[in-house]
Parts: sequence; C-alpha cells; structure tokens
Amino acid sequence: MLHLLTEADLPTSDLLDANAVELFVIRDANQIVGVIGLELTGDHSLLRSLAVHPMMQGHGLGQQLVDAVHQHAIGKGVDALFLLTTSAEDYFGLRGYRRLDRKEVPADIQSTQQFAKLCPASAVVMMRELGSKPSHITRD
Repeated sequence: MLHLLTEADLPTSDLLDANAVELFVIRDANQIVGVIGLELTGDHSLLRSLAVHPMMQGHGLGQQLVDAVHQHAIGKGVDALFLLTTSAEDYFGLRGYRRLDRKEVPADIQSTQQFAKLCPASAVVMMRELGSKPSHITRD
C-alpha cells in the first residue's frame, strides 16, 4: 500500500500513526490496487491519499473509494470533507468539491500534519459538504 502511495507522490510519513488515518483499500487477488484515507478530526475531516494502480485506472475504482469514504464519514457524523491536492483538482471538482482559500479552512483541519507540514503551500485546498447532520425541523 505504501508503495502505491509513494508511486503516486503522496505523503506517507504520518500514515503509520495508528489513530491518525483510517485507510480503505481495494484488492485484486493479493495485491492492493487502490487506496484512500480518511483523517477524522470531528465535524470536519480530511480526505487523504487517493491512489489507484496505473494499470487499474479508468475502471471506476477511484470513485468507489471516494464513495466509500463519503459514506463512512457520514456515518461518523462528519459535516464536511477537506482535501489538499497538487494534481487532482479537476477530478475532485467533478465529485462536488470546491476550491477554498486556506484562510477559510477550519482550525481542526489546519492543525493536521498534512495541512501544516506535509503538503506544499501551493497545494489546492478543496471542500465538500456531506450533509450528514440530521435536520432539526420535525413534522407535527
């Protein structure tokens, strides 16, 4: 898995911290062909490290991984997912993420290692609201 992330030029130094990032994978036989991470920080969380093996790209595996993380995050009560990217702005834009100025990012996301140290300042910050909180409006 780390090999796949390294090949995709994604940061891995903090992924081995047991509580920091939940990783989701897709396997083909005994080989991991897709990976994505979710760093839970509370109401806001960080989508991390989406990578699909080059020979498996174009088959919808990335979308399956993103969908799985969205559903998992909703189940955990996450309101919005954030991400940093240097190369996938268009990909995530097509999946409902919008670009943000770094000053708009909540403190819990800014304090993550990925935001504070691992990703370059030139990385684009994106956000997608998940709508996981139930409405407070009830029917009489």
